[in-house]
Amino acid sequence: MKEKELRRSLAVLPIGTVMKLTNLTARQIRYYEAQALVFPERNDGNRRMYSLNDVDRLLEIKDYLADGINIAGIKAIYDQQHQAAQQKAAAQRQPLTDEDVRRILQDEFIRQGGLGHPTPGIQQQRPL
Repeated sequence: MKEKELRRSLAVLPIGTVMKLTNLTARQIRYYEAQALVFPERNDGNRRMYSLNDVDRLLEIKDYLADGINIAGIKAIYDQQHQAAQQKAAAQRQPLTDEDVRRILQDEFIRQGGLGHPTPGIQQQRPL
């Protein structure tokens, strides 16, 4: 994890500060937590502590609601994003086979060389 992302994920903001930054009430923020849309950490005194990433998520939720998307729709959006991220991570873990590399190279050569689109005025030969 990069230094910037590491810093953004540190839970150092109490709920009062988050309320000021997001213009949300404590009740709204706790509701979004209860709906599993945000996941604040708890300190030794069991107080909620939020990261800058949590603040970004709350602002995003606020924007979605302003666009007319309900909580169920927001959950569906986040579930899709989570599944896509998991699939991408799984795909990155699987090594490419020789066949995959050949197919990728062939597709790239065709795309770069313009061989996939016939040039007007030039007749394509048909295989016998």
